Amino acid sequence: MGSGETFHEGSKGKDVRTSNIVAAKAIANAVRTSLGPRGMDKLLQLENGEILISNDGATILKNMKVLHPAAKMLVDLSQSQDIEAGDGTTTVVVLAGALLNACSTLLAKGIHPTAIANSFLNAADKACEILEGISKPVTLAERDSLLNAVDTCLSSKVVGQNSEVLSPIAVDSVLGILEDVETSTSVDLRDIRIVTQMGGTVDDTELVQGLVLTKGSSKTAGGPSNMSDAKIALIQYCLSAPKTDMDNNVVVSDYAAMDRILREERKYILQQCKAIKKSGANVVLIQKSILRDAYNELSLHFLAKMGILVVTDINRDDVEFICRTLGCTPVAHPDQMTADKLGVAEKVSDVFMEGGSNKVVKFTGVKNSGHTMTVLLRGSNEFVLGEAERSLHDAQCVVRSLVKKRALIAGGGAAETEVSLKLMEYSQELTGMDAYCFQAFADALEVIPYTLAENAGMTPIEVVTDLRKKHAEGMKGAGINVKKGKVTDMYDINVVQPLLVSTSAIQLATETVCMIMKVDDLVVVSRA
Repeated sequence: MGSGETFHEGSKGKDVRTSNIVAAKAIANAVRTSLGPRGMDKLLQLENGEILISNDGATILKNMKVLHPAAKMLVDLSQSQDIEAGDGTTTVVVLAGALLNACSTLLAKGIHPTAIANSFLNAADKACEILEGISKPVTLAERDSLLNAVDTCLSSKVVGQNSEVLSPIAVDSVLGILEDVETSTSVDLRDIRIVTQMGGTVDDTELVQGLVLTKGSSKTAGGPSNMSDAKIALIQYCLSAPKTDMDNNVVVSDYAAMDRILREERKYILQQCKAIKKSGANVVLIQKSILRDAYNELSLHFLAKMGILVVTDINRDDVEFICRTLGCTPVAHPDQMTADKLGVAEKVSDVFMEGGSNKVVKFTGVKNSGHTMTVLLRGSNEFVLGEAERSLHDAQCVVRSLVKKRALIAGGGAAETEVSLKLMEYSQELTGMDAYCFQAFADALEVIPYTLAENAGMTPIEVVTDLRKKHAEGMKGAGINVKKGKVTDMYDINVVQPLLVSTSAIQLATETVCMIMKVDDLVVVSRA
């Protein structure tokens, strides 16, 4: 480079950046119509031919076949929001699309990508600061506030009309597993098990303080199907005749020898069943086995004669959850079968699922309840059940967000409009490129109220202008009431959302956009 020459970026960097922005915006536009309570649902046909109906951003993007690397970053972005907050997965992608649009305008003005990225990160920090300033603190004892936040989350789902049933279940299931409602700052949703059963409607869903197993008890030998004051054993060994490690055959030609083999087998199984009875167990859960039969007709017959309720085919993955719920210890060998390994429940019963064709085993009156919870979710078909399960998980994530950060903000685009207005005011104090970037960031935030109004069939420009006017007059809770089609105070109609959902969405979207801005070349690595 000669003296006095200045470096001009080659056209390749601009082309790659433009390509990345176009690809990422295409993904954002794909899910944009599913934002808000009046958002549309997407019908997805999966590779295996199954059909999925959802308007959850993370679910839609996860199942989309995306090839462009920059577009994949937006898919990962929605997954990150799903892990961090559980809700706002569509919001975060739409926001990222709007910020990329703002970047295109700033790049056209000749502002350097790195300067845009740095200003956007500062603007995101400022936006989160403003959100924390306008948020309302909440305690987990304020049940109504929690229910309002969950109702807002469910309003945009397919099962929104069932929120009266699902909202209390979501709140109670999360609060039920907290060690201390006052001081806990995290909660593991894996301690809540959602058991889906087809038949009935979503309104038949119930919260069980105990355990539900999807397979009914074994009836082949006429054993009991109900048990009060249950002592429960979970066995991991097989109640059947032993087999050799290798596959080999024994040829028996003598009737007496054959008789002796059958007698020995009977004696062996009877001893095992007597050991179970001796420990005091009256309910036996048998884990699935790969190597040989976990049980046979003979063992079920003996256990039935002893008046023991048997549930077979327990999955290996469920063992830990069952043990924590019932307080039992898995038994790996008949010699270890002692009374201290047993779990207790007041009642174990077979329950027929009305509207369906199968039975479940329900354990109630568990002593150490509080460690785990079970939700028995009902639905008329697979699509409703699948969407209800995802919606209930999102609702539980909203409560988890409030456990992590106990503050609420107004929904309906109110928070985004307030932040946009405050950032605009703040940008007037700045000089140079920062002022331009902050203004562009503030404008981009208005995509949320704009899209909400658009999806609700309102006139977006009129609505957003009205929103700005109300916020400028000092009404911080002014948002879009999609049911009445006008701007009202969101706090009055109880449309609230956790602070964590919005702060996380703004920060994650900004970080992803900055990452895309800093890319100036696309290198395809060939396979060795």
